[in-house]
Amino acid sequence: MKTAKKEEIRKEYKREDLGKGIRGKYYEEYKKGTNLVLLSPDVAAAFPNDDSVNDALRNLMKIARQTTGLTRRSTGSRLASRSR
Repeated sequence: MKTAKKEEIRKEYKREDLGKGIRGKYYEEYKKGTNLVLLSPDVAAAFPNDDSVNDALRNLMKIARQTTGLTRRSTGSRLASRSR
C-alpha cells in the first residue's frame, strides 16, 4: 500500500487522528476465505441472520443440482440421429 505524502492528505484529516495501524490485522480471516456480501435491503429483510441466508443458498444449490442432471434427451443423441 502506498503511503500518502503529507500534502496529499486532506486538510480536514490529521495523521495522528487516524491512530496507529496494525499490519496484518485481518490476515487470518482473509486466509480462511471470509467473504462479505452486501445484500439489498429488501433481500436482507427476508433473512434474520447469516445462518438463514446460508441455509437458503444451500437449499437453492441442492435444487439446482437435482434439476440440472443430464437426461437422455439433453445429451444430443437426437441431433446426432438427424445428421445421418
